[in-house]
Amino acid sequence: MIVITGATGALNGATVDQLLTRVPAAELAVVARDVAKAQRFADLGIDVRRGDYADAESLPSAFDAADQLLLVSSSDPRADAVELQRTAIGAAAAAGVGRILYTSHQGAAADTPFGPGRDHYATEKLLAESGVAWTSLRNGFYAHSLAWLLGPWRETGVIEVPADGPVSWTSRGDAAEAAAHILTAATPREGLVTITASAAPTFVEVAAIASELTGREVTTRVVDPEEWVARQVAAGQPEFLARFMLGMYEAADLGFFAGTDPLLGELLGRQPVTVRDVLAAPAPQGH
Repeated sequence: MIVITGATGALNGATVDQLLTRVPAAELAVVARDVAKAQRFADLGIDVRRGDYADAESLPSAFDAADQLLLVSSSDPRADAVELQRTAIGAAAAAGVGRILYTSHQGAAADTPFGPGRDHYATEKLLAESGVAWTSLRNGFYAHSLAWLLGPWRETGVIEVPADGPVSWTSRGDAAEAAAHILTAATPREGLVTITASAAPTFVEVAAIASELTGREVTTRVVDPEEWVARQVAAGQPEFLARFMLGMYEAADLGFFAGTDPLLGELLGRQPVTVRDVLAAPAPQGH
């Protein structure tokens, strides 16, 4: 039995869809805080279970009979993600889960300026100490984030950032497909597994790609971090979120997202989605 948490979210929901092409629905179970939101999986014959990392008593039955547990990381930047994940890992160990596969992030480290990277690193330590076999899927920074991280460059011709550095922008759909391959492989992957696109362009290089695609010059302007935060707040973003994202740019500048790994392409059997592919797609509504 493969049990998947966070299936009502985009990443693990897509992983479930990929798993359904490989294993029968009866071999899957999904865990959701609100089971009504997981109705589409129930309609497909998948067991839907209620479970919430913040409600430890809900987790033993949610994780019951799991040969493998795909554990999504907490996504609320204001929550104590490490404590929530500690609860989930402890419950998984108590339930006798065979293996935990955790959705981590490239550049997870104790000293990264990017808050989630510190949380992922701490959670990986918990996994290593849990006594349960584990795999940490260190996904590259999701490429769809470019829709808002690049700002209104299509209108202004300028990508304004508070720091610049290489990022292995990785398709969330590609990462979901890779997770399904790993979950259904004959031989498990142990420990840290890096899943990234094949290139890690800087924002200056992203601007060059945008220029080629649009036929007009797109430039990158690096502004003072505090000025950048002030502009985000003036545009209506809460300051804590602006500073949360500032950490991402600062981590990129320090090289935390610079590495690439061929594994994703090998698992997919094709070239992973590129930044050029993302920028060439129609602009999302609202951005």
